[in-house]
Amino acid sequence: MKPSLAKGTRDFTSLEVSRRKYIINILQKNFELFGFQPLETPSFENLSTLTGKYGEEGDRLIFKILNSSINEAKEDKKTQMLTDFQKALDKPFSAESLTDKALRYDLTVPFARFVAMNHGKLTFPYKRYQIQPVWRADRPQKGRFREFYQCDADVVGSESLWQEVDLVQLYLKSFTELKVSVTIHINNRKILSGLAEYAGITDKLIDFTVALDKLDKIGKDGVVKELLERNISQESIDKLDFLFNQSNDALENLLQLKEKFAGNEIGLKGVEELEFVITQSLNLGVNIQNLVFDITLARGLDYYTGAIFEVKADEAQMGSIGGGGRYDNLTEVFGVKNIPGIGISFGLDRIYLVMEELNLFPEEAASNVEYLFVNFGGEETSEALKLIIKLREKGISAELYPESAKINKQFTYAEKKGIKNLVFLGEEEVKNNTVTFKNLEAGEQKTVSLEEFLNS
Repeated sequence: MKPSLAKGTRDFTSLEVSRRKYIINILQKNFELFGFQPLETPSFENLSTLTGKYGEEGDRLIFKILNSSINEAKEDKKTQMLTDFQKALDKPFSAESLTDKALRYDLTVPFARFVAMNHGKLTFPYKRYQIQPVWRADRPQKGRFREFYQCDADVVGSESLWQEVDLVQLYLKSFTELKVSVTIHINNRKILSGLAEYAGITDKLIDFTVALDKLDKIGKDGVVKELLERNISQESIDKLDFLFNQSNDALENLLQLKEKFAGNEIGLKGVEELEFVITQSLNLGVNIQNLVFDITLARGLDYYTGAIFEVKADEAQMGSIGGGGRYDNLTEVFGVKNIPGIGISFGLDRIYLVMEELNLFPEEAASNVEYLFVNFGGEETSEALKLIIKLREKGISAELYPESAKINKQFTYAEKKGIKNLVFLGEEEVKNNTVTFKNLEAGEQKTVSLEEFLNS
């Protein structure tokens, strides 16, 4: 059988792994600078933990795990169970005899489950970061995979809007260090609720936000068509037409909303919260060009209750490379009330693609071996290994070519592997306590004393 990869998954070469670690190291350093502590949760959860948290479309993308009891059943029973399973594919998964586990869809819901289970042991506000893979049964395309990494930072136990302000700083500091120019789009779910009330479609809030969230993919006409298909009247759509004609001035757009939201309590609350976050961010030196009030930003996840973020690269067509928001009621579904939360996520895989496209990875992001020792065979090989051990003790990467092969073959190996220096420790070098090495990038070769080599 010809080997192949499952759709939406990838292998990573040593260069790709090194570059991904470069991104992760910068994010991890900043997470800890901002006071976040690490957490890891299982790769799969109880299905009941995940379903109903992401909206109708999100629930369809959850990878369900077939119960092991099916595999353990006798043949006649197994056939019936698999038949039932096939019938259930087009229906919501409620039959526990088929599946009661699923791969995690994101890191936020498992985090909320963790907080609900451990809230009596945690110190609030509790700040955690998490860097782990997630899975979605999505249609693979550029920048969209079925298995991918999220890098999350969340705070629970605080309603303070200063958390939103601080997360804006975390985003900008991290992307500045990665040298990726970004724009942070920001909105507030209370504003979206206010818009639904303003248009008389409060009972259609989820339908409204799900359609609006697709604006950058299907355009205004596509959103209007979908709203009509979701039984939202043309009259209500006409009242919302101003959404598609916003100015570039965030505060001016908020002022316009204040006028439309007269007497609309939830809408005005959303405007007030967003005004605070934007104003305080500007006071801290954030460039208004980097923080955009995007009234059409909805982020189609049901659990958001306040601020919502989406980060886009300025110089690459990649969709969002980060996102998040406030979710003040998420732990309630696990029986624990009054633990507000907010979090953001960095999309490692998309950030990688952007940095690769823009050639932003520094040379040190590749973990190349510093020295390859030519294998001459005999006593020289033993002496080479002694020297390699001393280099490794100093934290310098070095290896010995395993066979006593022709020099050209060893040289070709070093070039293909991207090794910087080829080291010759032959009979003369051993006799004179010297080392000869050639820098393969510069093409320069020199012989130095053993002591000078180790201290260089």
